[in-house]
Amino acid sequence: MPARRSRAPRFYFNFRSPYSWIAYRDLMDRYPDVAQAVEWHPWWEPDADHERRMAEHRHHFPYAAMSREKHLYILQDVRRLTADRGLAVSWPVDVDPVWEVPHLPYFLALDAGLGPAYIERVYRARWLEGRDICDRATIAAIAEELGLPPDRAAAAADDEELRGGRGLRALLTLSEAGAFGVPFFTHGYDKFWGVDRLPAFVDSVRSGARPGPGSGARARDTPPAAPSGTDFAGPSGTDFAAARSADPGHAGGCG
Repeated sequence: MPARRSRAPRFYFNFRSPYSWIAYRDLMDRYPDVAQAVEWHPWWEPDADHERRMAEHRHHFPYAAMSREKHLYILQDVRRLTADRGLAVSWPVDVDPVWEVPHLPYFLALDAGLGPAYIERVYRARWLEGRDICDRATIAAIAEELGLPPDRAAAAADDEELRGGRGLRALLTLSEAGAFGVPFFTHGYDKFWGVDRLPAFVDSVRSGARPGPGSGARARDTPPAAPSGTDFAGPSGTDFAAARSADPGHAGGCG
């Protein structure tokens, strides 16, 4: 039986990608009504443990590593895009990053009603301040600024409830959506990839579709259905196979 599709528009956001950050800024600055309507879903490159857990559920991470040539192009492209928006980017240096470190605390912030504030602060730390957001001390400092427990936020990547529960559900959800790069937007069965597709996504959302459940402050991570034979809880009566949407010809998604 095919998987059910959410009718609510979704934004798959990622803290690593400069394109995701630019799309976030455009969404907040140019389309605040749509920012309030979408469901916010974190997207990150899983570590070896999360990749193993995804495979156990017959899913994979639908992303292909980018080439050196594309990486060099992105440096130029992002410089143009940020200059056009009046943003002064400060390029961070990633040394052995573990992306669960900045992304899993989002769920803690979400539960505290601070989801949007956490997203904004982490983006600012990485792209305007050039800080290492995979450094647990950085995440602890951000959490403390927001009034979240700093020790728990810093240790979120080691929290089995987050890692094996909501974190895994988030990864399975993006796999099911075929979110092969970021920024990635979905509206029913329609998919929009990249900063330049944001206006089309906005038009789709504004054209009369049902609104989402609210802003990032209230939207909850939506678990997909579990493949047969697993103990992964999801909506009853549904089953799906792993998405196969990575495109080797466009490795690296949109950054």
